[in-house]
Amino acid sequence: MGLEIERKFLVRGDFEPMVARRSRIVQGYLCSDEVRTVRVRICGDEAFLTIKSATNERGWSRYEFEQTIPLADAEELLTLCCSGVIEKVRHWIPFAGHTWEVDIFYGDNAGLVMAEIELPSEDEPFEKPCWVGEEVSGDPRYYNAMLSRHPFSQWEK
Repeated sequence: MGLEIERKFLVRGDFEPMVARRSRIVQGYLCSDEVRTVRVRICGDEAFLTIKSATNERGWSRYEFEQTIPLADAEELLTLCCSGVIEKVRHWIPFAGHTWEVDIFYGDNAGLVMAEIELPSEDEPFEKPCWVGEEVSGDPRYYNAMLSRHPFSQWEK
């Protein structure tokens, strides 16, 4: 099982000119609690089943197991999810030796735009593009599993 090291940020500017590719993502959670999540995701014409542990105290690292599954199975599994389905378009942006992933959310999470960067270690230095805003890595409100239960549209603004 691999270790996922990821930092999350709000997006506060125009990233579109830097986008290398994009894909629509639909995902839901078969299990989501403080200890683990079990997610099914369709990304373009591929599908995945992913199991993740809880994050560390900083909210940066967690164990992750991901397996490719047949698209038809993923579509069926999405009907079994325990809360709302997340809909977003992911944009991949190469910048300063790393790849940033920017998600524009739709449906009940419309209006939320987040950037993520995966790193090989927690102490890996990285440069933030000018359109990256406040870091929200340790804030559970921004975890996708939480957004499926408590969507952005229901937050007090």
